[in-house]
Amino acid sequence: MFEGGNNIPAIIFQGICFRYPGREAAALDGIDLEIKPGEFVAIAGLNGSGKSTLLHLVNALLLPARGKVLTCGLDTSISENLKEVRRCASLIMQNPDNQIVGPTVEDDIAFGPENLGLERSEIAIRVEGALQAMELESLRSREPHLLSMGEKKRLAIAGALAVGPQILLSDESTSMLDPEIRYETLALFSRLQSERGITIVHATHRAEEMLAADRVVLLESGLLLFDGPPEDLFSQTELIVRQGLRVPGLFQLVRELEEKGFPVPRKPFCSREVADSLCPSN
Repeated sequence: MFEGGNNIPAIIFQGICFRYPGREAAALDGIDLEIKPGEFVAIAGLNGSGKSTLLHLVNALLLPARGKVLTCGLDTSISENLKEVRRCASLIMQNPDNQIVGPTVEDDIAFGPENLGLERSEIAIRVEGALQAMELESLRSREPHLLSMGEKKRLAIAGALAVGPQILLSDESTSMLDPEIRYETLALFSRLQSERGITIVHATHRAEEMLAADRVVLLESGLLLFDGPPEDLFSQTELIVRQGLRVPGLFQLVRELEEKGFPVPRKPFCSREVADSLCPSN
């Protein structure tokens, strides 16, 4: 079983090409990429750039036409690896209704661990932990269709966590959320990274969400256009304009405060977090 503390990359893409049937252009074309265990990586790009395709290749929902994908050291093209690959890398979809299957919140979270064939006692422990992590204890008996969109998103993340993944794949899972819940979701991803060592791969087109990542992988028409820290990306004006992005005001604020010697968070999620760092309540 893969352990995040060793030197094996969490994800390796070797010369990956993928083309959807009936489409002339490749969705991904010659991608070479490595992601380390415990990294928080933002996969960025315009619609159609290949973000979702890349994530779906990681947990073998798709298989490459050429090249090789290794997830937690496992070749995703080998059928015998499929169960362990899906356990290692949990996917959170853009629309939570596409992955919520249980009649109640509690049943839905239990679905993944049950499919792994775990003992009932272990399933109960995992469900309880996921309920607590996502603050869904009071909704455990609620039918999912009665949940708000924000609650459905939290349920989808809880279900992914209950499997016990080393990698959490977020396919624009913060879309359709108001800004406050979006920031809370990013903060949760950061805690999972720092406290549990989970590798976070978050597909997004929002410039401000890229600030939460250690690294940004920017795709354009299936090609890898940029790979580096978000501050390096936002320093490249021509590239930012080409992608239709704006340098986040929060990035500019933090950079100016750093230059003046003020203590600010390394990866802030919102202006309130910066304000709290400058004027702590206690």
